[in-house]
Amino acid sequence: MKKKCQATLAKIFQRPVSGSIRWADVEALFLDLGAEITEREGSRICVFLFGEVKVFHRPHPSPDTDKGAVASIRKWLLEHGVKP
Repeated sequence: MKKKCQATLAKIFQRPVSGSIRWADVEALFLDLGAEITEREGSRICVFLFGEVKVFHRPHPSPDTDKGAVASIRKWLLEHGVKP
């Protein structure tokens, strides 16, 4: 895994939940883990990873991921054994 993605993963697992993780970094992490990302309607994206499909909403106008999304991503990664 690339160092930048390792840093993003560490931020996702920080306590308390961080509200300053750039969404582009989260997408890069998904891709580094082997995800396929496709565009959906509006600002949604479809992430196919771990044999599952998850739909996420790209944040706007801020480039930062909100805390609820970070917690959801953390839970999803933990369910599949991904840890920093």
